[in-house]
Amino acid sequence: MLSCEFATGVARRDDRHMALRLLYLLFCQVLRWLALLARSSAAKDAELLVLRHEVAVLRRQVAPPRVDWADRAVLAGLARLLPRPAWRGLLVQPATLLRWHRDLVRRRWSYPHQRGRPSVAAELRVLVLRLAWENPTWGYRRIHGELCRLGYKSRIGASTVWAILQRAGVDPAPVRSALTWRQFLRAQAASALALDFFTVDTVLLRRLYVLFAIEVATRRVHVLGVTSHPVGEWVAQQARNLLMQVGEDSAGFRFLVRDRDAKFTAAFDAVFAAEGIEVLITPVRAPRANAYAERWVGTVRREVLDRMLIFGGRQLRSLLTEFADHYNVHCPHRAWDRHRHSGLANQLSSCRLGELCGGIDSVGLSMSMRRSRDVAE
Repeated sequence: MLSCEFATGVARRDDRHMALRLLYLLFCQVLRWLALLARSSAAKDAELLVLRHEVAVLRRQVAPPRVDWADRAVLAGLARLLPRPAWRGLLVQPATLLRWHRDLVRRRWSYPHQRGRPSVAAELRVLVLRLAWENPTWGYRRIHGELCRLGYKSRIGASTVWAILQRAGVDPAPVRSALTWRQFLRAQAASALALDFFTVDTVLLRRLYVLFAIEVATRRVHVLGVTSHPVGEWVAQQARNLLMQVGEDSAGFRFLVRDRDAKFTAAFDAVFAAEGIEVLITPVRAPRANAYAERWVGTVRREVLDRMLIFGGRQLRSLLTEFADHYNVHCPHRAWDRHRHSGLANQLSSCRLGELCGGIDSVGLSMSMRRSRDVAE
């Protein structure tokens, strides 16, 4: 009962305050009206001009408001009651009323029509891109000529072919037909020889340099030498040893790919130039230009060097020679078809290498040896 009476008393006091506030606001408004009656017409006109200028300033700063159909009807009806000079200050201009009328007509009479040219069929667009990729030397006019010969003359133009190629991100014919290092090495694989260095750090933090060569066509690796001081005379002598090791097969090589290392001196290039082999120098910081040599470096590191500690050059030279024999005879390559094993003697060599490197090859080769012995017995 006490709480109900308390709530009722509070509500009565709030009603009194609201009534007093309403009376106060009405009294203030009446005073403003009386003040307006006391003011002259010149002061009122000046105030109207000030207010209109303020509205114009605000319109420059605020984006135009969006009006709905009801606002449009009210504004259009009231605008007819105002004199024409007063239309300039309105939110809606005569051009706006005309635009609204055009929109109503367009929505009322919607005729089916198609803008621009008809779109090119999807299969024709695919054919254009296929001709561009399979024929890098063809420009858009040559492609358009081939399409006309195939019976598409009335369905596509030369400019449309150019637009399709541009949207698909296909480069122009001179850029697409430019010879890359990958394409060059693949085309010249039978007559290309890649040569490079890689380093190995021993247990005593002594850095050894390994020089090797790889035949791109057969993936056959030649470990040329291991040294801690790869001077120019030593590198040139290893080049002579390589040509002597290859023997008569050196006549089949036409190109030698190497990087811009300062260890390859002019005497080194002269050794191969005397045999009719052209030396190709890769661009600056472009290991992909000598990708076959770089891949073999990754292979020998993953399968051998990352699994054991190297104490000296003699150990490293022996290990790399044995791994090169294993790589040349037993390892299958994706570029050409080769049998994995060739005789029991090679299996013994591979088993020894697998046990030496601590890899899983020792298990697989040991099982292969046991099966071969069972067959022989």
